[in-house]
Amino acid sequence: MKSYFIFLGLLFFFFNTAAQDKMAVIYHESHEIEKQSAPFSDVVEVGNLFFLSGQLGMNHTTRTLVEGGIVAETTQSIKNIQAVLEHHKMNLSHVVKCTVILSSMDDFAIFNEIYSQYFPNKPARTTFAASGLARNAKIEIEVIAAKN
Repeated sequence: MKSYFIFLGLLFFFFNTAAQDKMAVIYHESHEIEKQSAPFSDVVEVGNLFFLSGQLGMNHTTRTLVEGGIVAETTQSIKNIQAVLEHHKMNLSHVVKCTVILSSMDDFAIFNEIYSQYFPNKPARTTFAASGLARNAKIEIEVIAAKN
């Protein structure tokens, strides 16, 4: 009987340790050299969840916002998200939650039209407007992705 309790104790210890390892928090460096000194992580991994920092419609080669207003910035923001996900061996189908910040709700309809082309799985989403986005952007999108 004593060995049974020792076995159960060891089993509990093993599974508890394994569960803690799965929930370790990993702060990933950016895959872009220019962003590695930024005061935030592009991605924070917790278990099978990946929390991506917000992406603007910025061309990461020139480090400037793309021209063309909400259409171009939305498209570029999503492409930037795709690049981060691909770096972690995922794609947009892994996205389970989006938070979208627009500089104006007047842009909602056109944003939604473009967004729908990239997210047919319809992840959960929150959209709101805020003044003063970084770099005077029209949109910022952050996502949470789940890796199987």
